[in-house]
Amino acid sequence: MSVTTLEAPATTPAFQQVSLARKVKNGIATTLVWLSFLIAVVPLVWVLYTVVANGIKRLPYSNWWSQDLGNYLSDEVGGGVLHAIIGSLLQGLVCAIIAVPIGMLVAIYLVEYGRGKLAKATTFMVDILSGVPSIVAALFIYALWITTFGLPRSGFAVSLALVLLMIPVVVRSSEEMLRIVPDDLREASYALGVPKWKTIMKIVLPTAMSGIIGGIMMALARVMGETAPLLVLVGYSAYTNWDIFSGEQAALPLLMNNERVTNSMDPGSVGFDRIWGAALTLVLIIAVINLLATVFARLVAPKKK
Repeated sequence: MSVTTLEAPATTPAFQQVSLARKVKNGIATTLVWLSFLIAVVPLVWVLYTVVANGIKRLPYSNWWSQDLGNYLSDEVGGGVLHAIIGSLLQGLVCAIIAVPIGMLVAIYLVEYGRGKLAKATTFMVDILSGVPSIVAALFIYALWITTFGLPRSGFAVSLALVLLMIPVVVRSSEEMLRIVPDDLREASYALGVPKWKTIMKIVLPTAMSGIIGGIMMALARVMGETAPLLVLVGYSAYTNWDIFSGEQAALPLLMNNERVTNSMDPGSVGFDRIWGAALTLVLIIAVINLLATVFARLVAPKKK
């Protein structure tokens, strides 16, 4: 005859009241976090307010978007920034076409294949490129493209310099997004017999694509605002130039610098209005590009079933 032993139910430990010291520490930490957030946001809001307040006066005019400054004197009212918008977009587009594939391939190699000395050397070189000033990148392209090869100054030379600045940002952001993808997805794909390259193309990249696109847009926003490569590698032109491989070509940062040099910076002057109008135009263009990229990232993101 067996005797069944009934075990007493486990007792739930009594809830311990949070001590006053812990509440004080939590309140101090929360206050410091919010204070740090406000300190970081205030300069951003201040910059945006200053740009909008000083540049909004020029944007409502239709000729601002449809004309260049070829037929206007430096101190003459009128004209627009079409030539600078086209130059910025062409240089940024060519830069992205070159830098994005290279950056993504390097990131895929480092995350999925990178082992040994070659991976360490690649990581080291990416770190070096991340700290290269824009003027150094511009001088390197000048020495290689113009001095050594004897090719003319052009918007394409500017794009090459911007590539050197964009690649490390694309690599680092893409690398982090690829590392976030759970290894369970990779292992499940391998268990089904899917090759590694197809797993990367069909599983890993679509899962991380939303974050990768965000990193690409951050890198593009950075390079489109650079001025040093423009000053070294291409001359300013007040006329619209669609040929990125030859001739002087304007861009929004270069237009702002030219107006600063040739016009007075007194509030109310023609140069003052053009500088702030071009600055606000550049901010709006980058905002639109980021908005389109966000929409595209949502379209390509994996759908939940």
